Amino acid sequence: MPKVIDHDQRRREIVEVAKKLIIEGGFEAATMRSIVTAAGFANGALKHYFPSKDSIIAATFESVLQETSQRMSELDPSLGPLESLRGFVEAAIPMDAHQIASARVLLVLWEHSVANPDLALQYRDLLTSWRAELTSRIAAARGKGESVDAPAIGVLADEIIAVSIGANVTSLMHPVGKVAGRYRAYVDGLMARIGD
Repeated sequence: MPKVIDHDQRRREIVEVAKKLIIEGGFEAATMRSIVTAAGFANGALKHYFPSKDSIIAATFESVLQETSQRMSELDPSLGPLESLRGFVEAAIPMDAHQIASARVLLVLWEHSVANPDLALQYRDLLTSWRAELTSRIAAARGKGESVDAPAIGVLADEIIAVSIGANVTSLMHPVGKVAGRYRAYVDGLMARIGD
C-alpha cells in the first residue's frame, strides 16, 4: 500500500526549516539546497510543495505573521477592554525567546520585501488590518465613545505599531530577554495613558 503523505504538513515542515536557517544564518542561508538538506528531502522534492525559493519565503513570512495573529486571537474573551488591548499589544512585542527568534525572521524578510512587491503587499495588508484592530481596541479601552477614526485614536495606534516594529529590531541587538522589562514598562505606561 502506498504511503499517504500529508502535503500540508510537509509544507509546514519546510517552512519551519526555512525559518530555522534564516534565524541561524540570514536570508542567504535559506537556499533551496540547504532547505532540502536540512529537511531531509531528495533533490527536487521541494518542487512538489513550493515552485521557487520566493514561494518558500512568502510562506515563511506568512507563517511568522500568523503566529503573531494567533497570539492576538487567543486572548481571553472575558477580559475588559483595557486588559484586552494590553494583551493585543504584548502579543506584537518580543518578550520571550520564541518571539525574538520570530523577530529575526521578520527583520530578514522585511529587507527582502523591499525588492519583492508580493511580500511588501502581504506586509502592508497585515499593517492595515493590525491598525484597524488597534483603533477599535483603543477606542473601547478609552471608553469615551470616540469613533475609531478619531485623530487621537489613530495617533495611538500608529505609536503602538512603530514601537512594536522598533522593539522587534532592538530585541535582536541585546541578549535574549534583556530589554523585555523596558517593553513591559512601555506597555504599563501606555495603558495608564489610555485608561485615564
